[in-house]
Amino acid sequence: MQNKLYYSAMDVSELLGISRSKAYSIVKEMNKELSEKGYIVIAGKVPKKFLEEKCYGIID
Repeated sequence: MQNKLYYSAMDVSELLGISRSKAYSIVKEMNKELSEKGYIVIAGKVPKKFLEEKCYGIID
């Protein structure tokens, strides 16, 4: 997963060890935050860098 610019909800689910429905909820929340800051968002995906900044412990 290191070459991706975006993580899908499935990727988020695997990375965080959570259900798919919870992962979709997190992706939706993060995309809302990005949208409010003026960024273009892709439904069902979240930028890799943004997820890694927001979730402690993802980066080794």
